[in-house]
Amino acid sequence: MALILNIDTATTIGSVSLSRDGQEIQTLVNEKQQDHAAAMILFVQQILKDQGISAQELDAVAVSAGPGSYTGLRVGVATAKGLCYAWNKPLLAVSTLQMMAQGLLAEVKDTAAWYCPMLDARRQEVFMAIYDARLQEVMAPQAMILEPHLLEAPLTEKKIYFFGDGSPKWELMLSSPKNAIFEKYVINAAHMAPLSAQAFEKKQFVDLAYFSPFYLKPFFSPQKT
Repeated sequence: MALILNIDTATTIGSVSLSRDGQEIQTLVNEKQQDHAAAMILFVQQILKDQGISAQELDAVAVSAGPGSYTGLRVGVATAKGLCYAWNKPLLAVSTLQMMAQGLLAEVKDTAAWYCPMLDARRQEVFMAIYDARLQEVMAPQAMILEPHLLEAPLTEKKIYFFGDGSPKWELMLSSPKNAIFEKYVINAAHMAPLSAQAFEKKQFVDLAYFSPFYLKPFFSPQKT
């Protein structure tokens, strides 16, 4: 029975969630990115107090490892590392995009579709990936410059859900909306719970000294030459 503290600060919304065996117990959310550094520690303390749990009862700490905001990722990883050092607990790193796919899949429960989380980077750039309903990669995480015909081939194969704060600008330029479904989605550390539980079961711990966020740069342009 794995009791895991999940931390996400990859975007403007930051959150901490306590989970047991992949199931959310309690989650606290901060919507001001500039406050993430202070809020995450306060949230950890509050959740442990609310649940009557000591730090030593935790089995691991999991962090949303990117891609995402450079500053946000550094805050989350530094917080998670600090807690692991202080408490002598293992660290789990969960892909932010896969976490998002897990979250939307749990909401829509469409096992016949693919899932494409998109995080806004800047201009017409996004961090993105495509996952199937088993959360296996159809397209590996990439930093992409959007253009109208970018995903024509995948969209001829499957219905694809697009979501995340980068998806609205993709919706505006999509050349053909066939098989494209755009869903509202709010990122939350609770969506990490099933993935961090699986990683703990497989003992997929990362090295505290050498682990760094998955920044995923530079950007790739799909334009033909």
